[in-house]
Amino acid sequence: MPRCLIAGCGYVGTATAALFHAAGWEVEGWTSSPESAAALAAQPFPVRALDLTNPDAVRQAARECAVVIQAASSGGGGAEEYRRIYLGSAQHLRAAFPRAHLIFTSSSSVYAQRAGEWVTEESAAEPAHEKGRILRETEDLVLASGGTVARLAGIYGPGRSALLRKFLDGTAVIGPDAERFVNQAHRDDIAAALFLLASQRPAAEPRIFNVADNHPIAQRECYEWLAAHLQRPRPPLSAEAPTRRRGNSNKRVSSAKLQALGWSPRYPTFQIAMKESILPALG
Repeated sequence: MPRCLIAGCGYVGTATAALFHAAGWEVEGWTSSPESAAALAAQPFPVRALDLTNPDAVRQAARECAVVIQAASSGGGGAEEYRRIYLGSAQHLRAAFPRAHLIFTSSSSVYAQRAGEWVTEESAAEPAHEKGRILRETEDLVLASGGTVARLAGIYGPGRSALLRKFLDGTAVIGPDAERFVNQAHRDDIAAALFLLASQRPAAEPRIFNVADNHPIAQRECYEWLAAHLQRPRPPLSAEAPTRRRGNSNKRVSSAKLQALGWSPRYPTFQIAMKESILPALG
């Protein structure tokens, strides 16, 4: 039975672990705190608390694995936290699992394009912000050791949608950047993508894959759809554009390369995901 480690058993990692378990893999999850591990105690696979930034802890806990998925999150920390969580953890996992296929969940924020153009894995990925540069450094480390990089678009799904949260709590505004494209991927579609990439080590070079629903939508359209569907007022206009923690880019992320491998998102649009998965979860 193949064995998979989910190093970062959070929102995406837990869904991914469940998919591997259902397919018959032996799965183990690592999470950052005892509280998080306790909250996942009912899962049908073991989850332990382990500090990925501690090389000795990673080495001592390591068992032979076919696949290691690094899905840990910085939790919105600064550049130093990014370096510890992403680059440091990748170094420790690579050293502890030298024969495993390492898959790193990066971000489509590494694309700094600003003109609304489509970007593919061959497009320039030259982020202007330090956090993005750390992600790129981590990607290069993973790729150099024969691993795979999954560049995730904005993650959403049941219980998680930044756009919906802002709309419902009244903090959403339609600003001067309202025509900026929003690129997203549903949690369950991300899990399916990671399973596919783990199940067949891709021969394509470089081993970078965008994970996005391939139907980017303008932020204004998102809010207007929510207003119409939920029968609530449209968010107010604002003269100021927000500063984003990973830079102010504007692009459309293509996942054609991943789809050519056989990945097909269950939730291919914002509207479908909202109607079939996210809004029903509100109760």
